[in-house]
Amino acid sequence: MDFWGTILVLFRRWYIVMPTFALSLAIAAGIYSTIPTTYISSAVLILTTPTTGGTLPSNPDVPNGLTNPMLNFDNGLSVSASILITVMGTPDMAVELGAVEGGDTSFKVTNGSSNLESLATGPFLFVEGESASAEGALDIVTRVLARTRRELFDRQQVVKAPRATYITTYEAVPPTTPEAQRGRKLRAVAAAVGVGAVVSLCAAFAAESFGQARRARRRDDERDRTGDAPPATAEEAGRASPDASASNGRLPAGDPVRR
Repeated sequence: MDFWGTILVLFRRWYIVMPTFALSLAIAAGIYSTIPTTYISSAVLILTTPTTGGTLPSNPDVPNGLTNPMLNFDNGLSVSASILITVMGTPDMAVELGAVEGGDTSFKVTNGSSNLESLATGPFLFVEGESASAEGALDIVTRVLARTRRELFDRQQVVKAPRATYITTYEAVPPTTPEAQRGRKLRAVAAAVGVGAVVSLCAAFAAESFGQARRARRRDDERDRTGDAPPATAEEAGRASPDASASNGRLPAGDPVRR
């Protein structure tokens, strides 16, 4: 069926299309109200070396030269960052911070990429927290930052690194103001409206097919009651001719019989 035929069916069956589509809108509104709005806050940590470098001088009388930590990035910091990202992504760490599976609060620590092969690309830790409330999102990010710093300190303490060479962290981006995320709600509403439109269209065509079938049965029943032959089509009517009538032993109407 072409476009205008579809439009005609929709207009003819408006009493089915309109209630069905209105019901889909009501369902979409219900879905929108039931899906909670979530809030996201984020922060960025950078691992830095101490100003005196990562090693102690062998001669105390000749100390290491002072270095700007922001100019002293090396592969060691990248590896340390990847270790922290791995540790903070374990299920046990999530439970410890209160981000249980299926709960309304979650977090993730990455290097800004979802590719696991690129974990050791820089001394960056991107922290993102999501919660059902703005306060919860900000709180989980703050707790993750504190836990990351503690994990970094404890691991350096375990390997007995000199305190003067401990890696420190710089909060490049403090926890941001939580932002409401309504994308999931809007996607669910769009899906509900789309399904409602398809159902309305199918209902209209089903009603149209049912109506045509009922009219056809009514005509058949009427012919059965009256005994009338079904009307001839234009092609059948065109085949009828005077010659055919004569061949059947009948003369055309109006001709007198010659004796």
